[in-house]
Amino acid sequence: MQSQGGQVLKDGPLEKRSAGLLQMWKKKRCVLTEDSVRLLEPGAATGSASGSGKELHFSSIRTVDCVERKGKYVYFTVVTTEGREIDFRCPQDAAWNAEITLQMVRYKNRQAVQGMQAVQGMQAVQPVRSTRQKQPLLPVQLRGATSVA
Repeated sequence: MQSQGGQVLKDGPLEKRSAGLLQMWKKKRCVLTEDSVRLLEPGAATGSASGSGKELHFSSIRTVDCVERKGKYVYFTVVTTEGREIDFRCPQDAAWNAEITLQMVRYKNRQAVQGMQAVQGMQAVQPVRSTRQKQPLLPVQLRGATSVA
């Protein structure tokens, strides 16, 4: 199945804690792709451009912290690169925290490999220049030779 963000790896229910004063748990439909996590309203179409969803691209996620397993739920927090914390919960058997973490690590590894390939490609094109300074040649006096001044 394809989504706007690429191949859909997992699709299902997830609950997000609201940022409001009451911090109520809101049911969302989560769509995990190779590059992001999309949070949609329940029943929304995967590829809809209606704007009813929110996309968390893996480039903007710093960590996924598993906070606790309590009762039938796993509670976890996604920390963005700006330091924002987004709380989620899911049934323990859904393992959304593990799936999101695994896909984020794969994404970051792909980015690192691509970065290294780009650096190596640039080095192959540009000759390596020595940063060593050349030492001036000093006149050498041989034993028994007279210096000519």
